[in-house]
Amino acid sequence: MLSRKDRIALGWLVAGFLACYWLPVGNDRFDTALLEALRLVRWYAREHVLLCLVPAFFIAGAIGVFVRQEAVLRYLGPAAPRPLAYGVASVSGTILAVCSCTVLPLFAGIYTMGAGLGPATAFLYSGPAINVLAIVLTARVLGLPLGVARAVGAVLFSVVIGLAMALIFRRDERQRSAVAPAAIGDDAAPRRSLRQNALYLALMVGVLVFANWGRPADTTGFFAAVGRWKWWLTAACGAGLGAVLVAWFDAPVRRVGLTAAATAAAALLAPGRPVAPFGVAVVGLAWLTARDDGELGEWFGATWGFTRQILPLLLGGVFVAGLLLGRPGHEGLVPSAWVYRAVGGDSLGANLFASVAGALMYFATLTEIPILEGLLHNGMGHGPALALLLAGPALSLPNMLVIRSVLGTRKTLTFVGLVVVMATVTGLLFGRFYA
Repeated sequence: MLSRKDRIALGWLVAGFLACYWLPVGNDRFDTALLEALRLVRWYAREHVLLCLVPAFFIAGAIGVFVRQEAVLRYLGPAAPRPLAYGVASVSGTILAVCSCTVLPLFAGIYTMGAGLGPATAFLYSGPAINVLAIVLTARVLGLPLGVARAVGAVLFSVVIGLAMALIFRRDERQRSAVAPAAIGDDAAPRRSLRQNALYLALMVGVLVFANWGRPADTTGFFAAVGRWKWWLTAACGAGLGAVLVAWFDAPVRRVGLTAAATAAAALLAPGRPVAPFGVAVVGLAWLTARDDGELGEWFGATWGFTRQILPLLLGGVFVAGLLLGRPGHEGLVPSAWVYRAVGGDSLGANLFASVAGALMYFATLTEIPILEGLLHNGMGHGPALALLLAGPALSLPNMLVIRSVLGTRKTLTFVGLVVVMATVTGLLFGRFYA
């Protein structure tokens, strides 16, 4: 007689065998979708892992090691004043031009350090949603009403979703709040002042923001100017970070100098390919921190912990998203014609479909705008367009997998449900107002 564990294992084996036996290899749509999924994963690895995720992992590790838990609890903890906590969390996206995946290590870092569920989820939503450049481009390309509605809706969403999460799971929050003071337990004076730690984190955030700064279509104005100088600004932030590590963190001058020299050499040997010196700098930072036995080594350990937890789930989720929906402008298993028909008009069904589709698809920062421009020209209603703008940049299938590993299934489903329902209702109301 097989035990329950053996029966479950046998069931999985049978299911796996049947899936392999009936694998639709040779079917044009399946083969195309599989190829699109692999292309999306390759694109994601080239464009986002090195430039977006790796700096975010290092920032999350730094938050876990160098930021005192008292500071996180004071500004974002369950007992922090609500106007302060939600004010800080809801405007973070104006600084961080990140996508729904890049914000995850930062969210995991502050939540692990004791941030309340409400402020943490407000930050999780606002990070990719309240992006100044994306909102400006939305207004210019898709029209001022959509741009204004996106800006107002994103700020309100982050606060309302955070408050709702804190209210729904208030019992869990009371338990976290009760154990948080005991978890601090460190009365030693900090080695660096708050101003020094703030500058150190600001330099890393500068590297993350400028390295991923998208160049708008216009060739004039502030955003275009930053786009032209983005790699010089990134290099300046990186040089400042190296100086800070030597001056305040006792990083070996020799290792920092070797990293800087190798980065400069890569820039000279590969002109026009800024990813090369950026990659060399990342490897050098990992090398000098991993070999340290003190707090720099702890920083690398925390960074590696977030990387090990998050990156495999993200890559797997990107593959599944590509298999189902393809890359922008390309087919997956779900025919794009279905999408065009489903989002036409401003009905409840169209808004709900746009919210769900936006929540499942992966949008890199700013890519949602040309996609929506094409959909609007093919009959998409303005209500569903806003619903997708409010649900899409903040959620994706890879994003959900990682959130579940941090918050658990119940809280993740609640967060996703809140985003989808609020985006649907807001799109429905906006569609009627716009009409």
